[in-house]
Amino acid sequence: MMSGKMLATALCALVLGVAACEKKGPVEKTGEKVDHVIDTIKNGGEEPTGDKIQDEVDKARDKAAEATDKVEGK
Repeated sequence: MMSGKMLATALCALVLGVAACEKKGPVEKTGEKVDHVIDTIKNGGEEPTGDKIQDEVDKARDKAAEATDKVEGK
């Protein structure tokens, strides 16, 4: 069975994970683009598969955040 400390740690990780789903700001998006370009250069000019997957996840997250904003009237 999980101890109290492990349970608290798991709960904190869950809360941080949910908070990380917020819409990304312009500076964070720019930083990710720079990281993406560097990874592509390191990979010999080809986009790594992990980056392709992350791009699609980011697009889906942004669309979900935009839809939520529309529903909430923001």
